[in-house]
Amino acid sequence: MQIVADLHVHSRYSRAVSQKMDLFEIARWAKQKGIRLVSTGDWTHPLWFRELTTHLKEVQEGVYRVSEFPDVLFILTAEISSIYSQGGIPRRVHNLVFAPSLKKAEVFNKKLQSVGAKLMSDGRPIVGLSSRNLLEMALSSDENFLMVPAHAWTPWYGIFGSESGFDSISECFGDFARHIYAIETGLSSDPVMNWQIRELEKRSILSFSDAHSGPKLGREATVFVPQKNEKLKGLSEKFSYLDLLRAIKKDPVGPFKIGYTIEFFPEEGKYHWSGHRDCGVRYSPQEVKEKGTICPVCQGRLRIGVENRVIALSDGSISDDNLSYAKSVVGTTFVSDKEKKRAPFVSLVPLLEILVEVAEGSPTKAQKAYESLTSQLGTEFDILINKSYDEIEKYGGASLKEAIRIVRERAVFVDPGFDGVFGKVKIFKDTGGENSSDAQTKEAQQQTLF
Repeated sequence: MQIVADLHVHSRYSRAVSQKMDLFEIARWAKQKGIRLVSTGDWTHPLWFRELTTHLKEVQEGVYRVSEFPDVLFILTAEISSIYSQGGIPRRVHNLVFAPSLKKAEVFNKKLQSVGAKLMSDGRPIVGLSSRNLLEMALSSDENFLMVPAHAWTPWYGIFGSESGFDSISECFGDFARHIYAIETGLSSDPVMNWQIRELEKRSILSFSDAHSGPKLGREATVFVPQKNEKLKGLSEKFSYLDLLRAIKKDPVGPFKIGYTIEFFPEEGKYHWSGHRDCGVRYSPQEVKEKGTICPVCQGRLRIGVENRVIALSDGSISDDNLSYAKSVVGTTFVSDKEKKRAPFVSLVPLLEILVEVAEGSPTKAQKAYESLTSQLGTEFDILINKSYDEIEKYGGASLKEAIRIVRERAVFVDPGFDGVFGKVKIFKDTGGENSSDAQTKEAQQQTLF
């Protein structure tokens, strides 16, 4: 049993989100992607909260579904924007707040309103509370609330962001830092980058999509699997909110653990490298080191990207020599540390992006192929991770088989993103981008995972 989870999405009540994003749209896409558990998103918004209470039915404690899509389950997570001053510095930090039930979420919403939060203004509300005080408010609503710093490395609104964040969890949360059990990687970083930060050594690394539309669901995800425990044999398909909470907290006797995460190639994220979009200036970490952080065009300060920020905060504990590359029986490469202390991950390119390249740039042909493949061959994640090359070729053709082989072997090329511009992935040829990984030069150990 595996639970593929995407626990950071938004509803149509958030800014810059598709107006189609209601519960049924989220559930429809989740089913097509192969996502078993998905976030409701935005439960702080009064109108969305009313829709949740109308359409959701609780099937296990803290776990819900809509009747039209019984195979897709929901839990309550919402993103909250804290804008405040600390230490004389303006801070802008986004946090994911996990609620154990609709009843407890309502308690928390009332507390937010009592301190002047305008919940009707946006599905991702802005509050003047510090991250520490927001967490205290959540835990005072119920001890089983969970807060996770969202897209932790994004220059704006990430806890470690170069523009408005902090240098550590302790600096941000103070005496409540012990209640931070995980962070969300965001699209511009992967687990290896996060493994280099000492205070994350014992915390979980989570990855979710932050989807603003149905097709973006699952571009990153976290997969929960049963603990290898004799007492847990015969574990049923049922699970509760507390089961997932225990997995995130790394409870060794809980029924689940984090099996692996599904990642973007971080170079594709729109803040991976440093630069200045308006002036067309983009620097790699080496160029930042050599040329500095001042834009040569306008003389303003460059937006410092995630890779540079990781280097600045890293303790150097993880190098390529510390990594292990293992292939599943169908050739999908999983990356882990050699000591196996951390959950591994797999880096993917979304199936629709692959199909656009296979279709030589035609979105119409790609969408038609996507619908055909996911109805005949399996869910998107099944196709990208689990299906054999023979099956893929039978239903999708030789070009698709070769494209997925390249992705599974981490041999794609990416022109890195910077200052709000997404990187560009190329599968079949190098168009001047950086190779996403040197894993293709290594002999990956053949073994069966999970």
